Amino acid sequence: MPRLTVPIILPILKKLYPYARYTLDHSNAFELLIATILSAQCTDKRVNIVTKTLFAKYKTPQDYIAVSQEELERDIFQCGTYRMKAKAIQATCQTLIDYFDSQVPRTMKNMLTLRGVGRKTASVVLGDAYGIHEGIAVDTHVTRVAKRLGLTRHTQQSKIEKDLMRQTPREEWSAISHLLIAHGRAVCTARKSPCTDCLDAYLPPQYRSVKTGRSSQSAKKKRK
Repeated sequence: MPRLTVPIILPILKKLYPYARYTLDHSNAFELLIATILSAQCTDKRVNIVTKTLFAKYKTPQDYIAVSQEELERDIFQCGTYRMKAKAIQATCQTLIDYFDSQVPRTMKNMLTLRGVGRKTASVVLGDAYGIHEGIAVDTHVTRVAKRLGLTRHTQQSKIEKDLMRQTPREEWSAISHLLIAHGRAVCTARKSPCTDCLDAYLPPQYRSVKTGRSSQSAKKKRK
């Protein structure tokens, strides 16, 4: 039985989640960068509550470094690990001022020079704010769903990203991340057992009931 690939599931996920998008509220690349840094180990819902006030107070990189670290910590306290995040935000803002004319960079190489920014954050900002696709953002939802659907056999984020990039048209790199996250939140949650039955009704016959991470024989035994 053939394994599922991104070209097979991409149109299905687009039909199921036509409004899938990154759920952090922002109005520009700089706000998205700050929100994404805050989202580490924190829910998007909580970040959006915090940034509603934060973005009214801080408009530019200069605003974030004009206050003490302690004041910024108080402003982002609800997002958790606030000391580390405050340091990262202020260091990032200083780098933006010193090297990028206070603008968020438009390349992966330059994005990765910012403190608190890895490939996931860089891919999100470049893709969503600028429409520049240099990577695929791989979070816990993408990792879980990609493995269950058989799109990858890896557990490392970097290797999962490479597998998805090989299968996905470059212009869809942001979309596949949004769609896998949407499916992971709505259906393929952490508590559900690994399967692809949730997509059976939409898949071509030869792909139905493909069990990821297991042989087709073990899948048949489970159905008996």
